[in-house]
Amino acid sequence: MAHFAKLKPSNNVVLTVVKVSDDNASTEQEGINFLKTVYNQPDAIWKQTSYNTLGNVHLLGGTPFRKNFAKINGVYDSSKDAFIDEKPHASFILNEDTCLWEAPVAMPSELPVDSDGNPTSYKWDESSLSWVVSPWDPPSI
Repeated sequence: MAHFAKLKPSNNVVLTVVKVSDDNASTEQEGINFLKTVYNQPDAIWKQTSYNTLGNVHLLGGTPFRKNFAKINGVYDSSKDAFIDEKPHASFILNEDTCLWEAPVAMPSELPVDSDGNPTSYKWDESSLSWVVSPWDPPSI
């Protein structure tokens, strides 16, 4: 299966991501032509995206494609030929090599635990520009 992102013409924001059978998308252009016909939108802008690409690395050892898999409300940057997620926080900085957003401070590497020994995690606190321990929230059954 091939994946394609439909872009908003005015700003290249990703509107939707769809799967197309390899029979209809043996090339990117073939997939684009197929989608324009199926949706009866000849002026729509489509870009192929790779489900297996994250941070400019192909997760199965192949060749990375457009830095990241397209996500709704993310953007396609034509100058980088890359899909970039929405900026999660004002202070985050775009890594130009991976096209991933990074906090201005590295997340601690040790896994925190609460007073009962339950694993917790970190979350970014924009007001203090730091990582804070997020309380453990056990799944409900």
